[in-house]
Amino acid sequence: MKYVIVYWTRFGNNKRIVDYLAKTLQGDVQVIKADEADPSKIPEADFYIFSSAAEKFTVQKDMRQYMKGLENMDQKKYGIINTHGSPKKNWLGKMEKILAKKNMVKVAETDFAIVGGMNEQSRLEDGWEMKLDTFMASIK
Repeated sequence: MKYVIVYWTRFGNNKRIVDYLAKTLQGDVQVIKADEADPSKIPEADFYIFSSAAEKFTVQKDMRQYMKGLENMDQKKYGIINTHGSPKKNWLGKMEKILAKKNMVKVAETDFAIVGGMNEQSRLEDGWEMKLDTFMASIK
């Protein structure tokens, strides 16, 4: 199976998620940083994963722009991951809304609360690897 993972990170938490996914998924995995790539040139894949932080009470700007710039994604399968500082609010719905306009098909989603504030000392919540394992099991 071929996977394309698109991510954005400020403090490294989404990078940790992506590194774990890339190491654990079985198949061909290509990783793209949203602010360093052209969404109209996204590689073909069997499954797409979008992983982004929330910023300023929405999906981070570079990821939002990347997802909005996608082309020819009709019926492509995807999973979404969101990291955020609020234990009661994630932005998965916002990500899903953008990708639904591209006629993509959501298969999986998960979110992670960030512990320690939004700064260089922040970290993913305890048990994040197990949560990602569950996410991966739902996309295989």
